[in-house]
Amino acid sequence: MKFPTARGPASRSLVTLLRGSAENQTEDFSPFLNSVASGIAQTQGMLADEDLQLTLFILYELHYSGMAQADERWEWNPGLITARGQLESVFEQELRAAVVLPELNACTSDAVAEVLFAMAAVDTGPSMSRFVAKAATVEQLQEFLIHKSIYQLKEADPHTWAIPRLTGRSKAAMVEIQADEYGGGRPERMHSALFARTMRGLGLDEDYGGYVDAVPALTLAGTNMMSMFGLNRRLRGAIVGHLAAYEMTSSQPNRLYGNGFRRHGFKEDVTGYFDEHVEADAVHEQIAGRDLAGGLFDAEPALLEDIYFGAAAALALDAMSTQRTMDAWESGTTSLLAPLPTTPLLTEKAPAHD
Repeated sequence: MKFPTARGPASRSLVTLLRGSAENQTEDFSPFLNSVASGIAQTQGMLADEDLQLTLFILYELHYSGMAQADERWEWNPGLITARGQLESVFEQELRAAVVLPELNACTSDAVAEVLFAMAAVDTGPSMSRFVAKAATVEQLQEFLIHKSIYQLKEADPHTWAIPRLTGRSKAAMVEIQADEYGGGRPERMHSALFARTMRGLGLDEDYGGYVDAVPALTLAGTNMMSMFGLNRRLRGAIVGHLAAYEMTSSQPNRLYGNGFRRHGFKEDVTGYFDEHVEADAVHEQIAGRDLAGGLFDAEPALLEDIYFGAAAALALDAMSTQRTMDAWESGTTSLLAPLPTTPLLTEKAPAHD
């Protein structure tokens, strides 16, 4: 992806650094490390800190598709890893402080699954899916997709980091879920590709990372959380719990999302992404709860707290982001950092109907 626009001293210093050569790794890291330390000391809360979340997002992106025109040797540069660790420490502390975990008294894998299903069933705020189904305008549908694009255009990748860190039943379950996410070997059926098609249908830029500059810190934080859980082996329980919560809260909302787009006359080229998740995730939620999370508990009971933490953090951050977006829409403003220019839709659709 292209370098995003900096949002403060830390992200500005990082972009400047990454534009240089990493061949000899002799660059002066002091300005960047100092800006990170200063940002951490001054932040009022990292979850919504524009500069620090963008900095962490860029650092993680070095482990995915990389940054355009950035030397790939930056990926494992000790100075960058040091800064990433400092940011992760604060980020993780805030996430743990933001959630309340259930009692750690489960004794079987089925009991763990039932706790996760109960967590996913709790209503924690306004429903984005019901609003999209019944009331969202086309412009709000575009904003909705833009927020989702930060993760959905690389859907499944953060969770895939966990595969070599799991064993037995939990590993087999993760592979089964991920195989479906990646289209069962058919690139055009990859969920990221289906989402890109949905974006095209609403006249949006489908390029990976194309809207990073448009979304707020909370949206970046959702993807950063997945990357932190997936890239740190010690948090393998959290990435498993995160995926379980995602799968358990996906099927019915995606049915409503699809209905919301159909309400405006959009056809299968747009709704296909959501329709795919209705059926697939109804199966995935059982696999994720009973075999993935339950299987990990059977293999490593000490990870139960982190399994619950990953699920609770996923649900909490999603609720925060939804609340922010809905508050903006209710006040008649954009949920993005700046309004998007008017974009003609690239698909022919029937007239909207109630």
